Amino acid sequence: MFTVYTKNFGKLKILGRAIRKIRSKLKSGAEIFCLSEIEFIQGKARKTLTDAIPVENFSFIRKDLKKLKIVHQIFGVLDNFISKEEKDDEIWRLLSEVLDRLNNPQFKINHLPLVYYYFFWNFVSVLGYKPEFHDCTINKAKVDGDIIKIIKVILKKDWPILSRLKITPLHQRLLKIVSEWYTKKIIV
Repeated sequence: MFTVYTKNFGKLKILGRAIRKIRSKLKSGAEIFCLSEIEFIQGKARKTLTDAIPVENFSFIRKDLKKLKIVHQIFGVLDNFISKEEKDDEIWRLLSEVLDRLNNPQFKINHLPLVYYYFFWNFVSVLGYKPEFHDCTINKAKVDGDIIKIIKVILKKDWPILSRLKITPLHQRLLKIVSEWYTKKIIV
């Protein structure tokens, strides 16, 4: 049983029979972090994978452990926030945009984890949880103004500016804390 995110159905849990076998015809299309055309049948209790053809295996992401970590975080967010089959073109476009950027060898950014935060903040905005900055607090403490500026740049989807941002270790920590706090606020 594995989870896929599809353009037409959203998040699905699909049974893949014998996909780990060396000679399996489905093996290459059922790789982790792979864009594939899949076919499945709906059984009484679950969906079963019948065909999987790889379209893009994101080779430049696979060669870079830091990029793989970010993609893993992104799919963790998708898995935590999306609970059922529900087609969403905006989420699909956002996911495709981020994966394409990470897979592009010409893509340069000063602080690679910003790609994850770009996905996270735009994703929660698509879900209807766009932050309101006039009363942004954590445990009754005001959020650092620089963090609010970074999040605003992220939400503008301004890649040229975002790619040149210089983030200090303090801002990294604060951005992580604010993002985790916001996640808990939404999920609870």
